[in-house]
Amino acid sequence: MNKHTWYKTYRPYISPMDPCPPIRVKRYSTPPQLYVGFQPPGLEQFPALAALKAGTLWKCFYDPYYSMKEIKKGERE
Repeated sequence: MNKHTWYKTYRPYISPMDPCPPIRVKRYSTPPQLYVGFQPPGLEQFPALAALKAGTLWKCFYDPYYSMKEIKKGERE
């Protein structure tokens, strides 16, 4: 598994008694602050209103969430 990706995957246990069709590979997002050991000085910042919309002041910590449908759609276009 690649350590520095925004999305990680795993294969859950699939029970033979499960009545639903199995999801063989599940995906989850990892936030960017996991890969920064400390906050370096002089990071680029969002303007105040944009920071409220993004949910963070620093651009390197902004983590947009994309669903699988949005990712697949972007690959085709």
